[in-house]
Amino acid sequence: MIQEIEIEKPEDVNFILGQSHFIKSVEDLYEVMANVPNAKFGIAFCEASGPCLIRYDGNDEEMINLAIKNAERIAAGHSFIIFMKNCYPINVLNAVKNVPEVCRIFCATANPTKVLIYETKNGEDVGRAIIGVVDGYKSKGIEGEEDKKKRHSFLRDIGYKR
Repeated sequence: MIQEIEIEKPEDVNFILGQSHFIKSVEDLYEVMANVPNAKFGIAFCEASGPCLIRYDGNDEEMINLAIKNAERIAAGHSFIIFMKNCYPINVLNAVKNVPEVCRIFCATANPTKVLIYETKNGEDVGRAIIGVVDGYKSKGIEGEEDKKKRHSFLRDIGYKR
């Protein structure tokens, strides 16, 4: 059975959703995030074996609670979610990808997002997997010259281009 799980978060909060393979990920992802000055973050990891707990860490109670809440709703084995304030995914994405346990990144966004979950049942054993995400909305057209100017200006206004 396929389910849609909507990520619940404030509009201006970014997150990274991914998959890893070991509970050590929580501490390694914490170290990645802690290297960004002034970043506030929360991490939750869905353990897929043993006690199957949601493991968590972070340095901001609001972000930690968002991570836990969304991880509980997703509940897919070995998935992780990082919520962040005062930084953007672009500041940490390559470092997150380079954590040895990280297998994949599903998305890194502030957009409204739905996570597509597939659930298996084998007697009392239930498994859940993320099969994809819906990040934002469908395209509405092709950018024109004025749109290009706005894009160029925006990137320079926020300091990502000179």
